[in-house]
Amino acid sequence: MQNPWKTLSIQEVYDNRWINVTHREVLTPAGTPGIYGVVHFKNAAIGIVPIDEEGYTWLVGQYRYTIDQYSWEIPEGGCPEGTDPLETAKRELKEETGMQAEHWEQIIDFHTSNSVTDEYGIAYLATGLSYGEAEPEETEELQVKKVPLQEAIDMVLRGEITDALSMMALMKVKIMMAL
Repeated sequence: MQNPWKTLSIQEVYDNRWINVTHREVLTPAGTPGIYGVVHFKNAAIGIVPIDEEGYTWLVGQYRYTIDQYSWEIPEGGCPEGTDPLETAKRELKEETGMQAEHWEQIIDFHTSNSVTDEYGIAYLATGLSYGEAEPEETEELQVKKVPLQEAIDMVLRGEITDALSMMALMKVKIMMAL
């Protein structure tokens, strides 16, 4: 389908190493003048649901500045443009949990909030786990906890996990495993 929106002008409002924000003058699909703000993410969102042979997964807890709350999430990270998403997933799992996985399966790809951002993401299921020491980045103060997969899904259903990537990936695994 052809794009019914017409861009008249683009003005950069903000730029850093993670995002670029632009203000756009547009013609709407109805042909009327309008505006649009676009947040471009320079990294793809990558998430990993690691599951061991006993049906346990690992969650990462950290304080999220933007929402001013503590958040439990699946292991996640950013994949810079031009970088292989699977390699990023492997790196993030090792950094945040110390684990490596023998088997990887891409389970979902998504856009987080396509009304204002072009952020794209991919989630993986990681199995055949081996364990080592976590290597978090200096900006990360993380807690890692091992929980039954069903408990992580229940945390989503109770509203204790609100991170969109974590929710999507855990619910996809629930469907895949018919839990």
